[in-house]
Amino acid sequence: MRTAVISDIHSNLEALTATLDHIDTQNVDRIICLGDILGYGPSPVECVDLVSQRCEWSLMGNHDFGVVYEPTNFNLAAEQAAYWSREQFESPAGNNEVAKHWEYLSQLRVRVSFRDFLCVHGTPRRPINEYLFPEDALNSPVKMQQIFELVDKFCLVGHTHVPGVFTDEPDFYPPDDLDGVYKLRETEKAIINPGSVGQPRDLDPRASYVIIDGDCVRFFRLEYDIDAVVAKIRSVPQLLDWLGERLYEGR
Repeated sequence: MRTAVISDIHSNLEALTATLDHIDTQNVDRIICLGDILGYGPSPVECVDLVSQRCEWSLMGNHDFGVVYEPTNFNLAAEQAAYWSREQFESPAGNNEVAKHWEYLSQLRVRVSFRDFLCVHGTPRRPINEYLFPEDALNSPVKMQQIFELVDKFCLVGHTHVPGVFTDEPDFYPPDDLDGVYKLRETEKAIINPGSVGQPRDLDPRASYVIIDGDCVRFFRLEYDIDAVVAKIRSVPQLLDWLGERLYEGR
């Protein structure tokens, strides 16, 4: 199946809409989400509605967990955004909407497998909240070894908002080094991060996602209306303006 993989939307409706519009031109069979639908951004309810309608399934990211349960070990901006997001789900019109949203969020899974892929938000070792950074390939050999030992063949992760491919050499290849395409190999384990739809952190402000088609993983970057998102964030006192300003810089 031709599968679009999105991750780390972070309540950014404009980025999500632009991404889904582009996916609709790519003749995919399904869309999956690696988690963090919520957090930071100004449109949590709308993003959950879209993901629940358009994605075959979504994982639970650490910010989804923080909204549903408790935002532990979050910085001030993330914590305030989590509590504000929770309030938005408590105030739709009608109790049926409240129940529907909480039911969807509370049933988000921690791990899903398809084909030769294990899918987690963080890492196979700590699936909700462990970061796998590009520099870990060079600086953390024990961490890389332990994580790859938990991967049978291929793995999809999010969480860092940095797109690219880890191989079991170990090494990390950003999409530009791959000309935007990674070929899956029988002789090589790989961990693939599609990057972030709603809050990229690789100094490129464009939304990021991938499509998996057979043995080909193709990376896409998309422009979206950042000004509109920033204006929404500035209109919400509980969301720090910095959460919008960082979107311009992709950090």
